[in-house]
Amino acid sequence: MDAIPILTLKRLPQYLDVLYQFKKAGLKIVSATKIAVFTDIHMTQVRKDLSYTGVIGVPKVGHKIDELISAIEQCLNWNDTSSCFLVGVGHLGSALLGYQELQNKGLKVVAAFDTNPALINTTIHNIPVFSLDKYADLADRLHIHIGIITVPVDHAQNIADLMIANGIVAIWNFTAIKLHADADVIIENVDMSASLAVLSRRLAEKMHKAIPKSQDSPEAIIE
Repeated sequence: MDAIPILTLKRLPQYLDVLYQFKKAGLKIVSATKIAVFTDIHMTQVRKDLSYTGVIGVPKVGHKIDELISAIEQCLNWNDTSSCFLVGVGHLGSALLGYQELQNKGLKVVAAFDTNPALINTTIHNIPVFSLDKYADLADRLHIHIGIITVPVDHAQNIADLMIANGIVAIWNFTAIKLHADADVIIENVDMSASLAVLSRRLAEKMHKAIPKSQDSPEAIIE
C-alpha cells in the first residue's frame, strides 16, 4: 500500500461525513468544489486528497458518490473491521466501549481490562471486562494487534509495554503522556489538552478580554 500523508488521512473522514449527507439527501454525483464548500477546505486540496483514493472523477461533472465513499473507506481501512483490546475502564474507557461509531469505522473492541475488582468479570455495553492478569493469555489466543489505552498517566507506559510484548503493533493512546516504543510500533495520541488549549485561546482572542467571572459558580446557578 502506498503511504498517504497524515494530514490527508485526517481530512478524509471529513469528506466522508459530507458524502454520507449527500447520499442521504439522494444525490448521486458530487464535485470536489461542492465538497470544498461543505468542509471549508480549498478545492485544490480536496482534489489532491481524493487522488489518493484512485477514483477519477468526470471533468466538469464530478465523482459518483457511492464509488467515492467506498474508495475512501477502503483507504482508511474502515471496510475491514479490526478487533482490539481496551485497557482502563474508567469514565473515558467506558464511554469508548459504548461508542458505536468505532465499529462503523472499522474498529471493534472485543475485550476490556482493568484492575478494579468491582469491574472485573462484568460487561459494559456488552463487552466483557477482564482482570489485567488475563491480558497476555487472551492476546495470545486472539492474536489482537490494536490496543486502546485509557488508564491514568502513571500506568500508561507499563500498559503500552505489556501490549507490545503481547503482539500489539498499533496503540491508540488517550493518556497525556508520550509513550516510548520501537519505531515499528504505531502510536496515535489523542491529545485532549492540546485541543482544549486551542479552543481556550481562540475563545480568548475572540472575546478580546477575560470573561468576567460570576460571583456564583455555574454549578450553584444550575442547582
